[in-house]
Amino acid sequence: MPPEAGPPCSSLPAAQGYLARVPNLAANISTMFNEHDFATRIDAAAACGFSAVECQFPYATPAEEVADRLRKTGVELVLLNAPAGDLAAGDRGLGAVDGRHEEFMASIETAARYAEITGCRRIHVMAGCPVDGGASQRFVDRIGWAADRLAPAGIDVLIEPMNLRDVPGYLLMSTRQAERVIDNVARANVKLQFDTYHLQIQEGDLVANFLRCQEKIGHLQCSSLPGRNEPDSGEVAHQWLFERFDDAGYGDWIGCEYRPRGATLDGLDWAEPYGIVARPL
Repeated sequence: MPPEAGPPCSSLPAAQGYLARVPNLAANISTMFNEHDFATRIDAAAACGFSAVECQFPYATPAEEVADRLRKTGVELVLLNAPAGDLAAGDRGLGAVDGRHEEFMASIETAARYAEITGCRRIHVMAGCPVDGGASQRFVDRIGWAADRLAPAGIDVLIEPMNLRDVPGYLLMSTRQAERVIDNVARANVKLQFDTYHLQIQEGDLVANFLRCQEKIGHLQCSSLPGRNEPDSGEVAHQWLFERFDDAGYGDWIGCEYRPRGATLDGLDWAEPYGIVARPL
């Protein structure tokens, strides 16, 4: 299993037909392997060669059950989202929304318990879509509170800019805005989640923005544009992009937060050069 924070992308023998530089890919089991129930997706990811998974909102499945699957497969859970409110009612996070502070604190406690049981060390805290002028400072204050709550457990708080096409009204809409939040919070365990899908739509210039933000980045995610599918085509050449991340010394996880065009296994050929092979359970 690749280290939590290690050297640039590992190497596999050329005789195996792999590329010389291999990104540390984590399957997103909220969007991938949906042919199975949630916990079984860990087994499915492991069968294909993933040594790590990430997820969005895992709370319908007991943390103990997820932790048991992780132990049995040797797979690491590297990222989860804190509860984001009532998604069906339009909530997209609570971090900056007025009148929701108690609910926000409860969401962090829920995420902390889940992370501690599963061994996860990154929690994405969503800002939401506030409508008042005090939202930016409120977000800084709440992220600071969350960072202080999670630091003793060695857990990082991640914040992620999202594109306003998919998430209209979302508070955090650019890497520069996220950098300002991180600087204002001034906690070592607050970091940027850099998603190629959201950021290509919102601001483009992915390599330059990555290099500018690199010291603040705690996690990467990828998917194609415009469909948010397998990162094998479309506006962004992800194989080339992975090499640029490697050139810059990034050696941590890249989450595959994409929606398969069909069955997950049918679309995994894009990852074969990186040691991931479609294998059914």
